[in-house]
Amino acid sequence: MEALLQVKDITKTFPGVKALDHVSLDLYPGEVHILAGENGAGKSTLVKCILGVHKPEEGQIFLDGEKVDFRGPQEALKRGIGAVYQELTMVPWLNAAENIFFNREPHFPGGILINNKKMKEDARRLMADLACEDINLECPVKSLGIAQQQMVEIAKAVSMHPRVLIFDEPTSSLSDHEIDALFRLIRLLKRKDIAIVYISHRMQELREIGDRVTVLRDGKQIRTARLCELSDRQLVELMVGRNLNQIYLRENLHCGDTVLEVSHVSDRKGFVRDCSMEVRSGEIVGVAGLAGAGRTELARLIYGVDRPGSGQILLHGREMTGKGPEAMVRAGLCLIPEDRKELGLALRAPISWNILAASLKKLFTGRIIDARKEEEISGRYVKDLAIATPNVKREVRMLSGGNQQKTVLAKWLCADADVLIFDEPTRGIDIGARVEIYRLMNNLASRGKAILMISSDMAEVIGMSDRVYVMREGRIVGQVDQEHLTEDTLGTMMMLEKGDREDA
Repeated sequence: MEALLQVKDITKTFPGVKALDHVSLDLYPGEVHILAGENGAGKSTLVKCILGVHKPEEGQIFLDGEKVDFRGPQEALKRGIGAVYQELTMVPWLNAAENIFFNREPHFPGGILINNKKMKEDARRLMADLACEDINLECPVKSLGIAQQQMVEIAKAVSMHPRVLIFDEPTSSLSDHEIDALFRLIRLLKRKDIAIVYISHRMQELREIGDRVTVLRDGKQIRTARLCELSDRQLVELMVGRNLNQIYLRENLHCGDTVLEVSHVSDRKGFVRDCSMEVRSGEIVGVAGLAGAGRTELARLIYGVDRPGSGQILLHGREMTGKGPEAMVRAGLCLIPEDRKELGLALRAPISWNILAASLKKLFTGRIIDARKEEEISGRYVKDLAIATPNVKREVRMLSGGNQQKTVLAKWLCADADVLIFDEPTRGIDIGARVEIYRLMNNLASRGKAILMISSDMAEVIGMSDRVYVMREGRIVGQVDQEHLTEDTLGTMMMLEKGDREDA
């Protein structure tokens, strides 16, 4: 079988960095070809070269054996190459059907009036293929949830009947149900001989749908192989360029006194009900639960974003119930949020400003910020946390996901927080950056910091926690010590009520 798409010796350079260095890729009909590598490895740059967003300095691209040189995504799309990006590209005030068929609307005979009825029927059929019949096709997409918007984006790409479809981190905001629907669709596309390029950091996804994998590291092509030829460990080591004796690095450390106590806390909306927990210094405590279990809502109550309806929150023995985030930060508690871009960072501000943002009053008593001192202090945290950047004045939006997460952490270390709540600490972060985050969490615990870690990654919860509280339907339904942590134990507690478990 001849390759549908061939990329030969592509080289792309940006100021100060060679993003791609003689990278090659071949893609066959009915194949899911995985692009794997850490953030910054060159995956998205390669995709943008294929689509004509970037023009490479060297190399050639062939489609059906014919050399092509696209001048942009629209030209690539006309030749049958489409893409689903992690960043959404829809018109927010148009509805789902209008976005799916934007600039391609079906018309009545005569070609003037849009046939809205047919457009909605076609959109409804596409959404049914994605098992998303519940999405409202009438309302503006800006009123839909992020996951629903992502499914509309996928439906839009599929509606164009591509021969090659590129997925760049498509599941980052999807639920398990929506991911299952997407994978069913991908298998259907494979049977139709559509070739797929798929980028993801989630190892289990690669195994579930991938045929071959190309590993990139620092802009270089490290290896192309069938996935069945590589173990998870081998694949990770190819991506990070070093041996990994252990991914989850939790050590048995000495725990001190209780620093955070939550007693019978409930919110005012019914998302959190009668929750009690405690966290000691030097301890990493996990919080596990299915989506909608109330984990993030509990974190918001503790941090003071939302006011509890009842219960008590003590920090170092001090009553902090109902205090706002500013008071909690002053008392030594911080929140590293799940959505770091929206809630944890000022993306267009420099790294230095982001690191010092929560400590300005403490560091600069007057109204003037000493630029030299700002650079010196932030530079120290950049070095200590190994944040990959040429300088501290770089805008945070230019950093990879892992380095953005480290910047949020640096902000709270600078503020001298001694209780840290991590909400999904490694979501959207590649495996190499994950290991670094785990190492930092271990170091913090060894220095006596208390950590509350909310995670949907079962392996992460088991591998990094000293104890785990399990939440279900807004309640804490149990606590599991490290020696009893297994997927079966946690999974049973997450899905079954107490009475059900006793009957089982």
